[in-house]
Amino acid sequence: MIKNNSISVFEHQRLYVGEHSFKQTHLDALLKLNEYHEGRYFEAIAKGIKFNHYVGVIQVDGLTIEIHPKADKEDDDNKWKGVLLQMLKACGKLKAESAGAAHVKRQHLNLLEVYLEIYLLEIEALVRKGVIKKYRKQTHNTKALKGKLEFAGHIRHNAVHKERFYTTHQIYDSNHLLHQVLYKALSIVDQFTMGTRLSDLTKRVLVNFPKVDYKTMTAKQLNSITLNRKSSSYSDALDIARLIILNYSPDISSGKEKMLSLLFDMNELWETYILKQVQKACNGTHMAVSGQESKSFWGSNSLRPDVVLRQGDKTYIIDTKWKRPQKSSASVGDLRQMYAYCRFWDAEKALLLYPGQANENKFRSYLTDDYSKDTEDNPNPIDHQCKMGFVSVLDEKNELDFTIGENILKLLE
Repeated sequence: MIKNNSISVFEHQRLYVGEHSFKQTHLDALLKLNEYHEGRYFEAIAKGIKFNHYVGVIQVDGLTIEIHPKADKEDDDNKWKGVLLQMLKACGKLKAESAGAAHVKRQHLNLLEVYLEIYLLEIEALVRKGVIKKYRKQTHNTKALKGKLEFAGHIRHNAVHKERFYTTHQIYDSNHLLHQVLYKALSIVDQFTMGTRLSDLTKRVLVNFPKVDYKTMTAKQLNSITLNRKSSSYSDALDIARLIILNYSPDISSGKEKMLSLLFDMNELWETYILKQVQKACNGTHMAVSGQESKSFWGSNSLRPDVVLRQGDKTYIIDTKWKRPQKSSASVGDLRQMYAYCRFWDAEKALLLYPGQANENKFRSYLTDDYSKDTEDNPNPIDHQCKMGFVSVLDEKNELDFTIGENILKLLE
């Protein structure tokens, strides 16, 4: 992974064949990956691709492509590198308490390497602590009659060997689904760490890991695994194992090269980060914060604002937008959406929140005759207001701004 060629790009940037060791084989593999994911990652252009709002890392055919977030095209590129790792950490998608997370500030590490190292260290810690065992059923020939005798199989397999019994019985060992998932992810990690600084760690973890069956598994199987009190310590390792397995493409480039991608929707990441920072800023206050509240709108459709704040009988709505508005003006669609939020939640103020330098904007009332539902005979008019708000993503040190929650609350004043 470290010996591979590396390309560093930003979301919405274009990459053409011939630039930075980017070959036609890489383009073909990326386009096929995009097809598998319904075209959400890139846009095909002549002899290249244009990245969308997904950020992260892709490794294929000796090439590592790092896609960084970037809120403003006019900003210095260098200061946005590393922001993704910090944001993933802040959103809980990269466990801060994990030993490998201590390396997040090392600029030469990419996201894939950080995740793989954390996974290896998680598995090593589980093995050192002692892996759990479970009961499972096993059907095969034995020299002793135990469990249930399978008559059809016994006649088929033991017509000659009368001393054997074809039975189904329970055994208690470590060869169960949970370990099979972890082992499958370890096998993938082994392929992408050969010849790197993580190679020795990978080999050591594989040697010490219990012997289990290598099985193929579907996304449904992976997502249906539940943990109990006994297996709760497997939670972090299982989360990363799911991520590795579901993003691994063993035959995506005509069966020759293998690809591993870790890509995140920047819109969702920005929304989660804002919610967590606002919740943090409201700790110890009388302001209640919730995210993704839902109300039925029409038929099976619903309305779901990003952040809802309540203080006494007052309600405020925040909707996050990871983009710079065209000509510094909100779109009509966004304004209509915020108006619907105000009506359904009886909110006094709605804030369209964008990344960027703070602009002096004031709340402006919607020019409509709105009324509350207090009484039919004596309706009380409601003044629904909306404005565009901007918050700086980075602080003076060009690192993620963790005071952003307080700044957002000031915008609602």
